[in-house]
Parts: sequence; C-alpha cells; structure tokens
Amino acid sequence: MTKNELIAAVAGKAQMTKTAAATAVEATFDAITSTLKRGDEVKIMGFGNFRVVKRAAREGRDPRTGNPVKIKAAKRPRFSAGKGLKEAVNR
Repeated sequence: MTKNELIAAVAGKAQMTKTAAATAVEATFDAITSTLKRGDEVKIMGFGNFRVVKRAAREGRDPRTGNPVKIKAAKRPRFSAGKGLKEAVNR
C-alpha cells in the first residue's frame, strides 16, 4: 500500500475528504517521527510499538574488494507488532 492508497482508505473509512485524510495521515506520521527523534517510544495498544535502537560502530567488509570498512554508530527506528495486529494478520 502506498501513501496515497492509505490516504484514500482513511478517507473512505472515516467518511472524510481526501484532503482532510491526507492532513490526518501526515499529522500522524509527523507525531511519530518527532517522538522518535526525541528518543521516546510510541505505543499504540493493539497495533504495536515504535522505538529507536542504537547500533554500535562496527567493522564490515566491502563485498567487492573484501577490504575492511568502518561503519559508524547509528540510531535506527524499530517496530514491534502488537498482539491485536498479529492476530488480525493470522486470521
């Protein structure tokens, strides 16, 4: 599903215009993003949790040459599906 398809689905389910649905979807994404930037978690009961994990610096290998490459430390977003979402997918 693309972002535009998500907006259309929200507009249909909530019986609102696509413009209003686009605003709602964008606001949701912005709220999740800003919360994760602060280092906090987003917990949506029955759906799942978004959190930030820190990856340590490490050494990798260049697949073409086999030479060692230093990979910088980084933060990555992670999503863990909640019980309700898992059950809905497995029905």
